[in-house]
Amino acid sequence: MEHITLLLGIVIVTALVFDFTNGFHDTANAMATTISTGAMRPKAAVAMSAVLNLVGAFLSVEVAKTISGGLINEDGLKTEVIFAALVGAILWNLLTWLVGLPSSSSHALFGGLIGAAVMSAGWSSVNGGTVVTKVLLPAIAAPLVAGLAAMLATRLTFRINRNVDEKSTAKGYRAGQIASAGLVSLAHGTNDAQKTMGVITLALVTGGVLAPGSNPPMWVIVSAGVAIALGTYLGGWRIIRTMGKGLTDIRPAQGFAAQTSSAVTILASSHLGFALSTTQVCSGSIMGSGLGRKGGTVRWNTAGRMLAAWGLTLPAAGLVAAGAALLTAQGDWGVIVVTVLTVVISAAIWLASRKEPVDHTNVNDVEPTAPDTPAQLGVPPQPAVVAGVGTGTADAAAESSGSSAPAPLSSSAS
Repeated sequence: MEHITLLLGIVIVTALVFDFTNGFHDTANAMATTISTGAMRPKAAVAMSAVLNLVGAFLSVEVAKTISGGLINEDGLKTEVIFAALVGAILWNLLTWLVGLPSSSSHALFGGLIGAAVMSAGWSSVNGGTVVTKVLLPAIAAPLVAGLAAMLATRLTFRINRNVDEKSTAKGYRAGQIASAGLVSLAHGTNDAQKTMGVITLALVTGGVLAPGSNPPMWVIVSAGVAIALGTYLGGWRIIRTMGKGLTDIRPAQGFAAQTSSAVTILASSHLGFALSTTQVCSGSIMGSGLGRKGGTVRWNTAGRMLAAWGLTLPAAGLVAAGAALLTAQGDWGVIVVTVLTVVISAAIWLASRKEPVDHTNVNDVEPTAPDTPAQLGVPPQPAVVAGVGTGTADAAAESSGSSAPAPLSSSAS
């Protein structure tokens, strides 16, 4: 019993570490466009997002119940399996953060759970129907729905304001962006913090602390909310740069349309218990807003790399988790080896990120040699945009941000 208690404690701590990585990995979902247009200062934006992530964690437990009692069969599931699943999810989150790719923390967790469960108990341990209806189908539909909504909203916005000076409406759209970013942050806490609640609840069930089908205890809700809020406050600056500068040139009206579409999609899905990827929803909205503005462009090279990362997330996290599950099944020494390897690999990734750091001071810096610029795409160059103000001269934009070209997706721009 003491061994189980110790292992259960390790699993809970590891789950909160995953929740922390989820926070800084997915901060860009809510705040990338708000920061890139200058509607809010970077540190203030992530602070507001962190508070609303914490509040959102208390609004619902439907997604938590999907994970704790629907995705994986609880009968016969060992606590070591959950630990292995979390290891796979954490390492994938850190790797994609290093290269600045906004992959799905949610799918990393799902892939980890599936891979570890299959290695431990076979395919019968996975509820295939739940995976299809509440994970895979939302993964396909949600970014398309959010992207279409953002594209239509952007077109409608620019049509309504076609005879209005963009500078005169910029202040209102900046206020709208702040409000919609707050709504996305609230929605992110409601959906993503619950995933960690579900994992901890599942661990408590496998450890005999809770009965199968139980809701997350209050201390689980509080700890998950605090962990994701802390991660959000630190800011995933590399991914914020990619989503704010790498996908398309965002103006305040587009940012407002994209964030509002994302928030509505995420909140509706949370209410239905769909454990969708907030990253995919927000990325789809940003691309939709780029397509919705006349003369706007989407940098498909960046989008293609993101899509590839999305497709790799489930199997990659699942394979790592399966290997970890194989080791943890060997006993105490296996758990120790997996723990040490996780710490060493995580430290190596962090050290690699320090070679060319990205933080709130340079998150909006861009370089002139970016791939897929409008000229390379055969699109006439658009007027430069002063962050958060509207159109202006190229000289004014240079004074504001140093360049109007998007950041490349090398490690230096991620």
